[in-house]
Amino acid sequence: MHIVFVGHVDHGKSTVIGRLLAETGSLPESKLAQVRATCERMSKPFEYAFLLDALKDEQAQGITIDAARVFFESAKRPYLIIDAPGHIEFLKNMVTGASHAEAAVLVIDAKEGIQENSRRHGYMLAALGIKQIGVLVNKMDLVGYDQSAFETIERDYTAFLKQLGVVPAVFIPVSAMQGDNIATRAAERMPWYQGPSVLEALDGFEEAPAPEDQPFRMPVQDVYKFTRGGDARRIVAGTVESGALSVGDEVVFYPSGKRSRVRTIEAFAQPSTEFTSVGEATGFTLDEQLYVTRGELAVRADQPRPEVSTRLRVSIFWLGAEPLAEHKDYVIKLGTARVPMRVESIEHVIDASTLAKREDKTSVQRHDVAECVLRLRRPLACDPGAAIEGTGRFVIVDDYDIRGGGIVIEAQADAQHELREKVFLRNNRWEKSLVDSAQRAERYNQRSTLVLVTGPREGRRKEVAKALERRLFDEGKLVYYLGFGSVLYGVQGEHGDSSEASHDDLMHRLGEVAHIILDAGIILIVTAQELAPRDIAIFRAVVQTDRIETVWVGDRTAMQISPDLEIDDHADDEAVQMIRQRLQECGAIFRAW
Repeated sequence: MHIVFVGHVDHGKSTVIGRLLAETGSLPESKLAQVRATCERMSKPFEYAFLLDALKDEQAQGITIDAARVFFESAKRPYLIIDAPGHIEFLKNMVTGASHAEAAVLVIDAKEGIQENSRRHGYMLAALGIKQIGVLVNKMDLVGYDQSAFETIERDYTAFLKQLGVVPAVFIPVSAMQGDNIATRAAERMPWYQGPSVLEALDGFEEAPAPEDQPFRMPVQDVYKFTRGGDARRIVAGTVESGALSVGDEVVFYPSGKRSRVRTIEAFAQPSTEFTSVGEATGFTLDEQLYVTRGELAVRADQPRPEVSTRLRVSIFWLGAEPLAEHKDYVIKLGTARVPMRVESIEHVIDASTLAKREDKTSVQRHDVAECVLRLRRPLACDPGAAIEGTGRFVIVDDYDIRGGGIVIEAQADAQHELREKVFLRNNRWEKSLVDSAQRAERYNQRSTLVLVTGPREGRRKEVAKALERRLFDEGKLVYYLGFGSVLYGVQGEHGDSSEASHDDLMHRLGEVAHIILDAGIILIVTAQELAPRDIAIFRAVVQTDRIETVWVGDRTAMQISPDLEIDDHADDEAVQMIRQRLQECGAIFRAW
């Protein structure tokens, strides 16, 4: 069982753990002598906390910096104890340590009482979904084992946790330095306390229910292709976050909505098996070779779907030195997916130490907690954190560093919600060919890609697009140019008017045409004037996102999108070469080795 110990700096949680290890005989015989010798050499009194604080600067400063992990066993079961740092500057380490715990022990100094970080840690534990919390009121020897001092902290902190929807499992008065109520009850010094010792309280925690009973979720890490010795397998690989999967199960990949049936389940350097379940790094092959990519979420078709959207309502705790701000670009990492995002709105900021809410803030400061709505650049598949932990927690990256993390509360409907449902239905009813996309890619030496060439009205997008088609065709590629007008007066026919509704419908039809052409393995080049973010979002809902490359040709004054490639004042042949290079870099045109 995984249990995290947290508490304000100098409230003695590392000492509690050290004493617990010593009194349960969980230390090597030489360890205590080694620590005592170290303390003598440093001219410091012996402290049980030094059994945990392995880093030199921790021992010098007397604080826990990283999350130390130690094992011990009671008569009931084995434990992994995580000693998480209490100093506010190391809050990120505390969150990391607590993220996979099943229960928590929070330590409060009887003399200092409840501190800001005591409340902040309580909030973080609740936000991480840890409901089993035991509270130790430590250093009772410093208040003369006074019952009223203990009961005051118990009353006040119980009221605080109640606001978070958490009912503490137990409050225990202890003196870690003296060993009171750690492994055995201190009846002589605290006869007024009739509850369990710390060791008994740990044994009283209930183990989390097995996630095998939850719906199957496996974020796709990669797809591995083998060719040596006639091996034609394409293995979809990842780690199972919840549930179980068997050979013959039908799986659906979100957000693309593609589906197939499991042919085999594979393991590294092991024979194939018929079954895999939560926690296993595994892989599987499919009856039909789908083109799926890292970041998609594999789900069993007979189980509840994940939520898919470009808008997520989330609870965020922010740890970056610079505040979390609206209209700034970040990256959200959830499972194996990495998606660019912005904060659409900050609903309210919560003071984690008082639970006071501010609804007038436009940024989230360091160590603040907030409920926000995030807008993602492309759809993401996830679950509410309260339902499935592994696919409901995320981190936010800024400038290649993790700045914060949070939990998905819900996915909110976006402008493409109804369109996405139509695409899921289309994929479910799609008449599948005996030739799959992987076979076409190998035969044609290319990966089908939609190249959206856009730009201002007076730009040279059409000339560049047609020249690109000519160049790729001459090189032996399967390529096709499709002008926007061909769809407007062809597929759309007599209904081609300029209303917003018909414009979106036209973009949808163009996306469906593109989907068919891409399914045939062709590189499709489409030109359209001044595409807007709404248009790109429609294409991303209809066509697999990683098969779309956007190119802006001409003056950037009217540009509203963030294109994959921007071409300004370049000759047509130079522009064509730039696009071709981009297609080679993204894997649309295979390199000839």
